[in-house]
Amino acid sequence: MALKWRYQRMLANIAYITVVVLIGLGLYAIVFKQNLIKIVMGVHIMGSGVNLFLISLGYREGGVAPIYTLAPKLEMVLPTPQALTLTSIVINLAVVALMLSFVMFIYCRYNSIDSQDRRLRG
Repeated sequence: MALKWRYQRMLANIAYITVVVLIGLGLYAIVFKQNLIKIVMGVHIMGSGVNLFLISLGYREGGVAPIYTLAPKLEMVLPTPQALTLTSIVINLAVVALMLSFVMFIYCRYNSIDSQDRRLRG
């Protein structure tokens, strides 16, 4: 019985473990990669980790969607993290698109997307 409870508890925390892995992977790509495309991908991976964190905060076991008005109030899933996640997805998409347009501009101007290239430094 205790073993079953331990596995259920571990599965309850798997979303938070995944959040830490995604944010760590994105941070690694931003800090240690030299290719500008990989840096943009790191920013996008970090944004996905933040979105998963926001959704994980609003999860309630056995909860129903907040659009059903006849459901008891205690069984509803929190709608605020869902709204914040939708906003975060749009902001992340805009940031990644802007960063990719900057990368295209840098490539057209300098013929390189390596951040260690001498021409890209101040």
